[in-house]
Amino acid sequence: MSAQAPRPVVLIGPMAAGKSSVGRMLAKVLAREFIDTDKVIVRHNGPIPEIFAAQGERGFRELEASVIAEALRPGTVVSLGGGAVLHEGTRARIADATVVLITVSESAVERRIDNNKRPLLAEEGIVAWRRITAEREPLYRQLADAVADTSHRPMRRVAEEIAAWVLEHEHPGSGKTKERGVISV
Repeated sequence: MSAQAPRPVVLIGPMAAGKSSVGRMLAKVLAREFIDTDKVIVRHNGPIPEIFAAQGERGFRELEASVIAEALRPGTVVSLGGGAVLHEGTRARIADATVVLITVSESAVERRIDNNKRPLLAEEGIVAWRRITAEREPLYRQLADAVADTSHRPMRRVAEEIAAWVLEHEHPGSGKTKERGVISV
């Protein structure tokens, strides 16, 4: 009897938390495929600010949801855009995955954000980040099996700690975590 491939590990969290960086490293540590849904969207549809301008946020979220649905395959590590959790279909799809919330402090974000690349931060910068993060925080917390903070820690270390947590908490064959946890202290 062959073992089932592990369920996807999905990284959620606010813009500039480090989901893509941690995700790439996490996939390497776990020897799994990494899928950055924002990069897939850009590769097939053009720059995100242009999609927002042409289709609005709602149109972008629909497009994003379809990319996420394709990405959620066994044995993957999937990094979602910060607002992906706003789509009800996406929330339902990631319910069976191992979901890790990547958090970051406001002071760390101020050093990371590039307003030109993030349409929702284009005009207000950190003020918009604070507001958007506060609005989404309840959804992030509701969906997360575990939380890892990247504020003042090397991304490599965060990825290694998440990998250890995932391997320790996955049910054999199902991939769903047994309990919620805080990975970083």
